[in-house]
Amino acid sequence: MVTQPGYDALAGLYFETFPTPYLTSLERYVVAAFADLVRESPVEGVVLDVGCGLGQVTADLAGQGLDVIGVDPSREMLAIAKRHHPELRFVQDDARLDATDLGGRRVAAVLARYSLIHVPPSEVPDVLAGWASRMDPGTFVAVAGQTTDTVGEIAEFDHLVAPAWRWHPDRLSAALSDAGFDEMWRTVSRTDAQHRFPDVHLVARRR
Repeated sequence: MVTQPGYDALAGLYFETFPTPYLTSLERYVVAAFADLVRESPVEGVVLDVGCGLGQVTADLAGQGLDVIGVDPSREMLAIAKRHHPELRFVQDDARLDATDLGGRRVAAVLARYSLIHVPPSEVPDVLAGWASRMDPGTFVAVAGQTTDTVGEIAEFDHLVAPAWRWHPDRLSAALSDAGFDEMWRTVSRTDAQHRFPDVHLVARRR
């Protein structure tokens, strides 16, 4: 399992800096729309919040009626998540989910907000294929992260905590397609006082 010492060291600061789960109303609406898709789907299973960090979005998903597990490689981030959301389940694991025991259950959806950006691009296809192997047709994936306007580009950038990469939306969609997911919709938001780069939220369905 890949650990995240940078996030371990800054967990307390993250909690003070980001007291709410979303920086913008768009982020909140995208997660709500994703939750609607999962809730309305006839395919049953658990939702995995990959890179859950402080557990705020995990709690939001649970509040929207989803059976959700928060997954994160940072021990200290999870300690805060467990302290503030003791009723929820959190697992220390990275995006590959090798240590996440679901007790034989299938995955109804994966949400990866600003977490897949920390996976080296050469490893992302295997990560996505691993998700797909646990998911049945009709299940959902939502990925969010910093993006680029250059078509086809994957660009490393100076993230303050850990190595990170920005994916052009089309390149991200193609990687999901190769793993067995068809894009349903995406949003792209521009830079502002809180975002140095454009952001993409992309939702896809397992074919």
